Amino acid sequence: MDLDRSRASTNIEDRRGWTGGARRGVFGGGIVLLILAIIGMFFGINPLTILGIGQMLPTPEPTQHAAPPPGADGRPDPEAAVKQFTAKVLGETEDTWSALFQQGNKQYRAPTLVLFDGQVKSACGFGQAATGPFYCPLDQKLYLDLSFFRELQARFKAPGDFAQAYVVAHEVGHHVQNLLGIAGQVSAMQQRLPEAEANQLSVRMELQADCFAGVWAHHSNKQRNILQAGDVQEGLNAAAQIGDDRMMKRSQGYVVPDAFTHGSGEQRVRWFRRGLESGNIAACDTFAARQI
Repeated sequence: MDLDRSRASTNIEDRRGWTGGARRGVFGGGIVLLILAIIGMFFGINPLTILGIGQMLPTPEPTQHAAPPPGADGRPDPEAAVKQFTAKVLGETEDTWSALFQQGNKQYRAPTLVLFDGQVKSACGFGQAATGPFYCPLDQKLYLDLSFFRELQARFKAPGDFAQAYVVAHEVGHHVQNLLGIAGQVSAMQQRLPEAEANQLSVRMELQADCFAGVWAHHSNKQRNILQAGDVQEGLNAAAQIGDDRMMKRSQGYVVPDAFTHGSGEQRVRWFRRGLESGNIAACDTFAARQI
């Protein structure tokens, strides 16, 4: 990616070095959440309850202690480059979505990106690095442990800077859903539906966030030529590698389609590509699609 002309967002809250615990009521990301969904299915527990999407359940909140973020004490920050890259990607999403909302006579409120390591406290409860990036609609913040980008390359075989940008853009996609009122409507519907149907809504939510990530990339590239040779393939590969089917195959050796919460790799690639090629928000209506 070429982000030389991109501005770095200032909506960054660096909590690296803090301590925390479990979380509730989050959207997006959360690779280990797929495993929790599988566990819920086998033990007769609604995976959406485990994931905190269907209900906002109170959880014990351990005390979180602050410490100076890396670099604050004058010593080099080993993650300075990836932090700067992430801030520029976030800045790109802010500029692009602000323009798109303005075209629809709406105002875009940029989310805050919280950087953490290990554990973090959000308005949705406590989160852990092992569950991956997530978005909390209650405080309108994205949460990211930068070590996830290393996991993306080493464990999930999805290297490249645009693969990392896709992860950030997907979580911003959930913020867009929240601002448009989609997230609230879906959560309310899920609480009234049987488990299988509620799971399908969760999948449609995630696929729409993938499509919104594609819409962002389309317009940012159109305005500032941020994409370089190989970038699109990096993003599509990342979408495929973190599909439910591949995640389940890695974790347990077999696939349980009824337990999908994010969509298969093929579905995630298709919807990300749709947004990337069309640049059209209306093309991302996964809820109206007969087949996803």
